[in-house]
Amino acid sequence: MTTGKLFVVPTPVGNLSDMAPRSIDILKSCNLILAEDTRTSSVVTRHFGITTPMYSHHKFNEHSTTAQMIERIKAGEIIALISDAGTPAISDPGFYLVRECRREGIEVETIPGPTAFVPALVNSGLPCDRFSFEGFLPVKKGRSTRLKELSSEERTMIFYESPLRLLKTLEEFKEYMGPDRDASVSREISKLHNATHNGTISQLVEYFSANQPRGEIVIVVAGKRADRSVAKIHRNKYKDCDPE
Repeated sequence: MTTGKLFVVPTPVGNLSDMAPRSIDILKSCNLILAEDTRTSSVVTRHFGITTPMYSHHKFNEHSTTAQMIERIKAGEIIALISDAGTPAISDPGFYLVRECRREGIEVETIPGPTAFVPALVNSGLPCDRFSFEGFLPVKKGRSTRLKELSSEERTMIFYESPLRLLKTLEEFKEYMGPDRDASVSREISKLHNATHNGTISQLVEYFSANQPRGEIVIVVAGKRADRSVAKIHRNKYKDCDPE
């Protein structure tokens, strides 16, 4: 029996020119494309002349369709997984299928490509060496608890948010993390009207109270600064020099 393969293929988050030639070749040559929303993905496939059959694979049906897909791959088919935009499994469906393929010994290859949070992080001007990707915060249950936990996070934090909830989320960040915490809001990354707004959380609340946000949103928030008061530094520096 010839074993097939699962390709995880990123698609553009905005600008179709960001689609990699290798990704196009895989989508043209594979046996089946698993798409989060076939209507959305058809914009990409039509643009690049991709005629491979598509099948819906999303968070509401992935548990029921994964077993079938695994059997097809074991039978020798090459299947490509895509999401509406960006890299599958990053706040999108995909993790469950990849995990089950790994458990079944099926080869999985993820192609490098577009994802929204990396350009937003770099654009923010906040530290990029260590960061925490948080994706979407809980909408209701557990939201306050998570915000309280994150208030002491020292790494740069990255969040996805909808334009309808952006202002509420910024106001909550202001409450839990303080009005003077540095932050950044990027929207419509790689699209015609992409923009990044930097400032303190308080300044961003003020800006988006007067300017209704639109498009996909990525929020980047600075981590909590360690306590580096002059008194503490002084104590540590001279702690071995205290008189007996």
